[in-house]
Amino acid sequence: GFIFQTASFQGVAVRSLSTSSPHDHPEHGRLVYKGNLAKAVLGVKFFSYSTSIFNLFMMPYIMLKSGIGVESLLVQAAFYGLIGIFTFVTPVTLHFLTKGYVIRLYYKDEVDTYTAITYNAILAEKATVFHQKDVKIPDITKMFTTFYAKTKSMLVNPTLFPNPQDYNHLMGYDKSSFFKFEELEE
Repeated sequence: GFIFQTASFQGVAVRSLSTSSPHDHPEHGRLVYKGNLAKAVLGVKFFSYSTSIFNLFMMPYIMLKSGIGVESLLVQAAFYGLIGIFTFVTPVTLHFLTKGYVIRLYYKDEVDTYTAITYNAILAEKATVFHQKDVKIPDITKMFTTFYAKTKSMLVNPTLFPNPQDYNHLMGYDKSSFFKFEELEE
């Protein structure tokens, strides 16, 4: 009976997984935005990380085979410095540039909160919850920032919102002072 139970349990698990979309998270609200570069960002970061790990493991081997270890301290320092730049600076820079890239954005109407899903430094998904009132638009256009959620910079592509009204509400354009000014004139 035990083998049959585990098999039927697996069947249930597989069935329940296939019926819902992998991005359905009712606890976050409804999905209002999906970034189209999520796979590319993940791929580039993963490639950068794996290259760095490979460099770290290969360094001692290269040192032994090339005989650089015997050469002057200056040559050694320059070699380590160059490898170090590619090993550590590239992934750190990539993470800094892409940490605010929003993979998915959910909105909960009843509480007016958003949940932004981004990648953290170890390539895991990270959820940031914020209110619409926490959204600040930078005074000058920043390259990797569309808005700030509290203090976190977030990057979204306005054209990827299926409903433009969702983008307007996120940015606070639907309750701007422009409309209030018009109402005053009437």
